[in-house]
Amino acid sequence: MMRTRPLKVALLGCGVVGSEVARIMTTHADDLAARVGAPVELAGVAVRRPDRVRQGIDPALITTDATALVKRGDIDVVVEVIGGIEPARTLITTAFEHGASVVSANKALLAQDGAALHAAAEENGEDLYYEAAVAGAIPLIRPLRESLAGDKVNRVLGIVNGTTNFILDKMDSTGAGYQEALDEATALGYAEADPTADVEGFDAAAKAAILAGIAFHTRVRLDDVYREGMTEVTAADFASAKQMGCTIKLLAICERAEDGGSVTARVHPAMIPLTHPLASVRGAYNAVFVESDAAGQLMFYGPGAGGAPTASAVLGDLVAVCRNRLGGATGPGESAYAALPVSPMGEVVTRYHISLDVADKPGVLAQVATVFAEHGVSIDTVRQQGKDGEASLVVVTHRASDASLSGTVEALRKLDTVRGVASIMRVEGE
Repeated sequence: MMRTRPLKVALLGCGVVGSEVARIMTTHADDLAARVGAPVELAGVAVRRPDRVRQGIDPALITTDATALVKRGDIDVVVEVIGGIEPARTLITTAFEHGASVVSANKALLAQDGAALHAAAEENGEDLYYEAAVAGAIPLIRPLRESLAGDKVNRVLGIVNGTTNFILDKMDSTGAGYQEALDEATALGYAEADPTADVEGFDAAAKAAILAGIAFHTRVRLDDVYREGMTEVTAADFASAKQMGCTIKLLAICERAEDGGSVTARVHPAMIPLTHPLASVRGAYNAVFVESDAAGQLMFYGPGAGGAPTASAVLGDLVAVCRNRLGGATGPGESAYAALPVSPMGEVVTRYHISLDVADKPGVLAQVATVFAEHGVSIDTVRQQGKDGEASLVVVTHRASDASLSGTVEALRKLDTVRGVASIMRVEGE
């Protein structure tokens, strides 16, 4: 039997995502009520610019006083889609203190202060859900923390930023340079006017922190994630990747150490074999590959951004939180019991593709090979091309630590026969 008294929702932010949340709540009101077991009512919308016309939203619901809205006392759920650290953090904790659960899409805040927010939710007996914070519409957070709760996740490898995937896909498929591909992404609305958060990996790093924390039952903050952007990736790198049967993606990689005693989280461009499922992810789409003991290999794929896709994830959380509220319970909170240490990037072991500019004369290859051997880095393949006294030497290693590879490269730069290090690219997915 359906309860007649509505559950009241406060919406913080009414931009691209917030306006879609409001629209779906209105147009699908009957379906949402049937799924929840009670009407779900939009009780207020906090915005910065109240004079802007917002189609389909009652102007009487609009307010610029977000604090007063979350303090009302009759609000059941606060949906936060304003982003950033403040005032979002204060508004969320205030909502908990005044009896409301929270649904958020705020990856930056959760990556930085997720533990404190979870603690505040638990202290006040409220829910904190955030499916929309990672990979847009793709169901990922809930499968990791609920469906795989009885399994042991060993690795999460993913494309979690649509802007960077669009740019790299264009570079791969058309031979375009980085700037040309970025300009097209901007023109199509995939890239912001200031794309720094995307192309320098900040966005993906925040998502990696959230994913690693859930997957490994360990608190992983944004500062724990190694981050490297993709602005230095060139058409020459793609040419080298194709010769290896690979493409290049900006990957978020969260791994449990082989001995199970630590975890790592990192974001950087990497070559990935064309045979790997992530290699076929095109355009602005996202995909995440999960490896666990019992379930084996799982892949989650779909649109990772945009108003409607992200709103879909928000509404899924809203339904879950409303159901919990009606049942007098809360859903899963933070699970950080494992408390595994996060290893620094220097201890990460992977394969490397190194392109060197060298003198085209006898003995160069032997000198280079000696340096690799002295630093304990085993070489898998070598390819050399030379002309008019100059040559390009491409070395692909077996698995080596980042620290040992860094020492190798430093020593290579000191060789008189090495003119320069053209590029260094990690090779993942094997």
